[in-house]
Formats: sequence, structure tokens, C-alpha cells
Amino acid sequence: MRTLSETTAGEDPPEARDITRKLARYVVAARFQDLPEGVRREIGRSLLNWLGVAVGGSRHEAVEIALGAVTPFSGPQQASLFGRPERLDVINAALINGISSHVFDFDDTDLLTAVHPSAPVMPAVLALAELNAVSGCDLVTAITMGFEVECRLGRAVQPALGNIGWHPTGVVGVFGAAVAAGKLLGLDEERMCHAVGLAATQPVGVREMFGSMTKSFHPGRAAQSGLLAAFLAEKGYTSSLQGIEAKCGWARLVSAKQDWQAITGGLGEDYEIYRNTYKPFACGLVVHPVIDGCIQLRNEHNLTASMIERVVLEVSPIVLELTNKKTPQTGLEGKFSVYYVAALAIVAGRADETQFSNGMVCDPVITALRDRVSATANPSVGKQQAHVRIHLRDGRVLESFIAEAVGSVKNPMSDAALEAKFRDLAEGVLPAERTRRLIDLCRSVERLADAGDVARAAATGSS
Repeated sequence: MRTLSETTAGEDPPEARDITRKLARYVVAARFQDLPEGVRREIGRSLLNWLGVAVGGSRHEAVEIALGAVTPFSGPQQASLFGRPERLDVINAALINGISSHVFDFDDTDLLTAVHPSAPVMPAVLALAELNAVSGCDLVTAITMGFEVECRLGRAVQPALGNIGWHPTGVVGVFGAAVAAGKLLGLDEERMCHAVGLAATQPVGVREMFGSMTKSFHPGRAAQSGLLAAFLAEKGYTSSLQGIEAKCGWARLVSAKQDWQAITGGLGEDYEIYRNTYKPFACGLVVHPVIDGCIQLRNEHNLTASMIERVVLEVSPIVLELTNKKTPQTGLEGKFSVYYVAALAIVAGRADETQFSNGMVCDPVITALRDRVSATANPSVGKQQAHVRIHLRDGRVLESFIAEAVGSVKNPMSDAALEAKFRDLAEGVLPAERTRRLIDLCRSVERLADAGDVARAAATGSS
């Protein structure tokens, strides 16, 4: 008797067949020495950026609540919590570190898929690096494989997946965590297929949760679930060997459209990490062009809120779809208000995490200007673009069109800017000498004999 997957195999194009096995085979065979220098360098930049936001977010209320919920049920103290003295078992440490790294919405993003690649992968591999002996070379290889799999799967199902209402980071991030952890555990091809299948049955995250603590739960849970998938597969737990591509498999259930070629085309030749971007502003990338444009006009013309009659924005339709909260009441809601971020950029001239406190969102000067901001969706405006018009009370109209926002692939943050961001986030959490050490560890991660040193250095309870 044929399975449901087998009965549909003949109807699929060739590139849709054996997707799970092709990915597993590629991940298992991958070698550090085959990774281009540019890939290895970008992994170090991604690690530095991610650790900064994880440390910076470690004292957030969402992290405190989550930690209080899981600690009574945690197992052996195996892994560090970044920016904190506590230790948990690796499964729960992955959850908490994933939450803390995304709660500021300040982590890296792949612009094509809207996936935050590091948030599900890094917590899983760094927890494992403390549990088992892992070299820096092995860590870099595992992270690269996690990025490859999750972003390729993201390209295969986006934007249809997001249009349904899924949060891509959780839905594809679980695969990144599973294969990265599986790579460190040394899974063979068959067991890696099962790890992928176990990941396929655990998508997490709906967009309704944006603006609440639960958004950060998505990558944390994806890290936790992916790590569990790898552990189960290592012990012989089985799954479908077509978890991604089957008729009732992951890809067809989470998305109405699939680009199968995006998953396996160019494996080992084109690397997803080259598209990774780092945020200069602590909110969703879709509003970064607005912030960029408003800050530029503010600085160029020495603007104050009292000089402004109104602010008119033309933005990509996705901006109003995701950030149309007109009267945010909390810092997390402020991250999803294009009106607030425009006013904030003009008043404060910056948009780091300190500008997304509950107090700032209710600041009377900012809220008064916020209420004079309007936004219109224009399909001709790209996701990394915005047209900003500021109408002044003296009759002048100031305009700025942002074609590529700072932090994008074509206008990336420099190494120096990433280090400054890390220092700002770590200030008050880690001592200055520890911050310097972490920066050095991330920059030289591939040369480390014990990659667990990175995780231990990021915890406040270690020496």
C-alpha cells in the first residue's frame, strides 16, 4: 500500500522530490574548509550582533516572566543565560536566550524572507557548545547550515506564508535550529532526515502576536523545538522522510505557494548569510526607511516638534499591514506603530532600545507629534524605501526619499557600528572588560578550541 506522499510524487516537478533528504545530505557533508572566507566573516558579525541583543534583552520583563515559569521544572544546570547569572538545562536555556534575543526586535533579518536567522539557531548551538566539546570551526559550520536551511525554506514559502498570518521566524527557524544542532551532534543522513521531519511538525508563531511578549516566544520556542528534534533524532526517534515536501507535509500546509528550486538550487555555491542584515534601530525593518528619512531631515534642518504642522509618509503596503498601531500604549506596541517611530525619530534623533520604553511611548511631545503623522500605502514603494514629507508651520515642505535604508544589504552597518551597538546593549549588564572579551571572541570564533567560551563569557555568573 502506497503512502499519501508516494501517490503524489509523480505529480511533482523534479525539484520538489526528496527535498528533505537532499537538505540532510548537504548538511551532513558540509565541511568548514569548504566555507568561503566571506561566509565565515559574516557568521562572526551575526554572532556579535545576536549576542549583543541577547545580553541587552536579558533583563526585560518578558524574560523575567519566562524564566520564573520554567525554572521550577528545569533540569541540570548545563547552559548559560546570556546577561544573567542563572543556568538551566540546555532545552530551557535555548528558550530563554531565544526570547531575550528577540524581545527588543533588534536582531538580524533576512530581507527576502523577513526571517530573523540568528534567533532560533544561536541559542540552540551555543547551549550545545557548553554541553559537548565543540570547536569554533564546528560552531561556524553548524550556524552556516542552520542559516542555509531556514532561509532557503523561507524563500520557498514567502510571501504566501506571511500573508496567511504565520510569523516566518518561528515557522522556518525551527528547521535552522534542528539542522544546526544535528550537525554538532554528528547526525548521519538518515537521522538528519528525521530531525528535519521532527522540525516540520513543530511550526510556531502567528502574526497576531506582534506587539506583545509572545512575538519573542516564537524564536525561543523554535530554538527549543529544533534542539529537541535533534536530540530525538540522535536517539533514533523517527519521522516521515518527506516532512517538507509531502502532500500533507510542512511546505504545503504553511503556504499556498512553493518555490521548490529555492530550497536546493545552488546549495554549496550561493550562501544565504550574504543577505543577512543588522538593525541600527530597535524595531521592525519595514519602518527603518521612515526612521532613516525622518532623522536625516531632523538633523539637516535642526527640526523640533513645535516647528512641524504634519508629517506625511508614503510607504510599502506591508508597513501598514504590520505597523498600523495609531495609539500604542507600551514600548512593544510602539515598535509596531509607524506613526510613533516617525515622531520618535524627529524628537529624539535616534531609535535604539531606550526609545521604546513604556514611558517614551507616552511622552506628551512625541504623542502630540505622532497624532500629526499620516501614512499612505503605495505599491510602488519598496520594502526598504519610504517617502517622507514634513510640512512646517512656516509653509516649507521638506522631503526625503530613502531608496536603501541604513542597515540594508546595500547600505550595511560597518564593523565599528556593530561593535558600538554591542557596547550600548551590554552597558549596565556586563562589565567593560567582559564586553571587550566577547567582541574579541566573536571576531575570532572560528579559531576557538572551545566554542563554549563564548556562551560562558556572555553570562554574568561566570569569570
